[in-house]
Amino acid sequence: MIPLQRGPLPEDLSARLAARTERLADRGGGARELWRDSRTVRRDLSAHLVAMAAGLSRCMYCGDSEGTSIDHFQPIALAPMRAFDWLNHLWACAFCNSNQKRDRYPTDRHGLALLIDPTTDEPADHLNLVLSTGAYRPRTPKGHETILIFGLDRPVLERGRAQAYVRCRSMLRDLARTTAAGERAEAAAVAHALTVQPFADVLYEMLRLSTAPRAALVFGAEAVAGLNLLKGPRSTERGPFRG
Repeated sequence: MIPLQRGPLPEDLSARLAARTERLADRGGGARELWRDSRTVRRDLSAHLVAMAAGLSRCMYCGDSEGTSIDHFQPIALAPMRAFDWLNHLWACAFCNSNQKRDRYPTDRHGLALLIDPTTDEPADHLNLVLSTGAYRPRTPKGHETILIFGLDRPVLERGRAQAYVRCRSMLRDLARTTAAGERAEAAAVAHALTVQPFADVLYEMLRLSTAPRAALVFGAEAVAGLNLLKGPRSTERGPFRG
């Protein structure tokens, strides 16, 4: 899971969302039905969520599968008046949304969410990614519940992250070598491929750790050089993870 930037919506779409929320208030219910019937709104929202997602329309939770639908972070069953709230919409794959999360929304004793929202939280504050094994370890109760609810400890995801780590190191070395050789087109292609592959959380974690004292020893000097090329003028906090 990586942090994501939520931008503003066009005025027209914001107005349509607000109008539907007003209809809900007037009707006193029926949020699911109104959401299901709002096909054009869902289509337009999906386009903005895809633009926010990492890589090529990746699920904002597992980072592996293609996102397929809008997830209500706070489920409609618990917060029907937030059905059309832009700040409550995330892009998810069918497995994370329908098989894992469903209507689960754990909270602490103050009623605050115990799930990571990647548009407002820094996932690394709550999750520790062990790059060599692909396993997530919780740093906080929010991290623990996020792993549990979204099944981030599924063996297939852990294997996928571990392989992504091997792939990233190799591609970063290629990026450093092609750049040093003046092969600009090839270097640009490698950099783009790095940033749109699944499991963006692996590359994100490598970028985060690239300035650590032992980074060159752990990743290899050429891989660190590739990470520095990827960062360029960008912050290490958010990589260039857009398709």
